Amino acid sequence: MIHTLPAYRRLATMACGAALVLMASLPAHAAEDVIRVFMDHARILKLDRSVSKVIIGNANVADVTVSDPQTIVLTGKSYGTTNLVILDQAGDAIVDERILVSVDEANTLRVFKQTSRSVYSCSPACEEHVPTAAVSP
Repeated sequence: MIHTLPAYRRLATMACGAALVLMASLPAHAAEDVIRVFMDHARILKLDRSVSKVIIGNANVADVTVSDPQTIVLTGKSYGTTNLVILDQAGDAIVDERILVSVDEANTLRVFKQTSRSVYSCSPACEEHVPTAAVSP
């Protein structure tokens, strides 16, 4: 006696198989093309070539400082994403990455009041985080 799956189970099995094939065909580095930094924290980026120009997409989200010709300090200013482009002397891109600024979950407290939300940074004492206001050019 041969057992067959009901039609809906066969369809679900085929859909799962198709999803696995699709996920396997995506570039493995897609999730790695993001530089993550916590809000109000700095991250050091060491480069293999000297920097000529640094471009940050949204200065309200992250800030970049050139520490020396091959060292960049990236600081998260506000939640969100932006991009970072670093060029060498020849104008070639050394870095062209997306920046994700998020909260350090280990040291935060969120208070929800109906439709409003407050986020407190609790390191060492809890203080409310007020997002950086947008700066007009």
